[in-house]
Amino acid sequence: MPSLTKLAAFAFAVAFSAGVASNAMAETQWNKDHPRRHEVNHRLANQNRRIDHKVADGQMTKGQAAALHKDDRQVRQEERDMAHQDGSHITKQEDRTLNHQENQLSKDIYHE
Repeated sequence: MPSLTKLAAFAFAVAFSAGVASNAMAETQWNKDHPRRHEVNHRLANQNRRIDHKVADGQMTKGQAAALHKDDRQVRQEERDMAHQDGSHITKQEDRTLNHQENQLSKDIYHE
């Protein structure tokens, strides 16, 4: 019976490793093919970390953070919608629009 447990654990480890490897390769390919989307999403992730950091430091309430996270999710959803309309990429004008929204969100994070 212990060998069956070891076999099951090994199978799980192999499946998990294959999933991680395929996600890493897909991410790399996605970043390569869609640099504007990568830039937008990287910036949104950074702003998300800034919000969390301010809450952890006591510089922002959880309510203020929730409102900013909501704005962050709306920009992220808009980026996905734009990419869906344009064959999985965003145009230069859409990139400018999203950057403008991110600039406003960044100011809101700074002033909270």
